[in-house]
Amino acid sequence: MKKLVAEFIGTLWLVLGGCGSAVLAAGYPELGIGFMGVALAFGLTVITMAYAIGHISGCHLNPAVSIGLWIGGRFDKKDLLPYIIAQVMGGIAGAAILYAIVSGKEGFNIGSFAANGYGEHSPDGYSMVSALITEVVMTFMFLIIILGATHSKAPKGMAGLAIGLGLTLIHLISIPVTNTSVNPARSTSQALFAQTDWAIPQLWLFWIAPVVGAVLAGLIYKYLSPEEKG
Repeated sequence: MKKLVAEFIGTLWLVLGGCGSAVLAAGYPELGIGFMGVALAFGLTVITMAYAIGHISGCHLNPAVSIGLWIGGRFDKKDLLPYIIAQVMGGIAGAAILYAIVSGKEGFNIGSFAANGYGEHSPDGYSMVSALITEVVMTFMFLIIILGATHSKAPKGMAGLAIGLGLTLIHLISIPVTNTSVNPARSTSQALFAQTDWAIPQLWLFWIAPVVGAVLAGLIYKYLSPEEKG
């Protein structure tokens, strides 16, 4: 239960910090942080939580990460579904807090609420195929970074920094394409609160693509660098 509470809190912080920066600060007049600032915000949420709860739950904060670690032989199958549920609920809680904050400003346009999308709902108009490729590849690389940084032979104490910076780079690449998911919990939380008629219908891609990328990464990294036993 402690692990699940940690995953709930961590995913809440990821959504509140990352999506909150996109909704509240990215376009703020004159002082807006832009998508570079949003990318950094997502990375910072992971870095801070890696050192806060990594020793408790592993700091997955993402169903795709849990699935990839399971496929890669780093995570027990019996914990997979409880982790995913805790992550999704934590993401929803983070989005609910963000919604409560923005609702306190008269005339604030909720709009897409930093939801992920493709086609005409992509930030720069990229197609469904482009979005699918982007999310598969970016999640694949994210899991390669995670599996490598947390390997038993990797430098100790540096995993959180490598993973957080990896997520920042992923956002710098893919925000224009999909608004960057690589995380089904983050996508679900924003789609539920978005005031659009497209966010939930397009949510399928932001579950399937990250899971596919994570599975491929788990299989390939397990082949490249298996953990030594005994």
